[in-house]
Amino acid sequence: MKKAIIKIEGMHCTSCSGNVEKALSKISGVKNIKVNLLFNKATMEIEDKVTKDQLEKAVKDTGYTPINIDFS
Repeated sequence: MKKAIIKIEGMHCTSCSGNVEKALSKISGVKNIKVNLLFNKATMEIEDKVTKDQLEKAVKDTGYTPINIDFS
């Protein structure tokens, strides 16, 4: 497992962050998701099989813009 942090643009309320968290949780291999509305970012643990494209698509499909994705 590795850590992924996504900087997200466009979230304005707790419903927004909840929608992002729900979308990310549907990706197989993504666990322990925490979406921080104040800092406009999502932090999670991911398995090696999870791709940047999958994470970006999940955020975009909820109507928000993924600005940057860092893996560690």
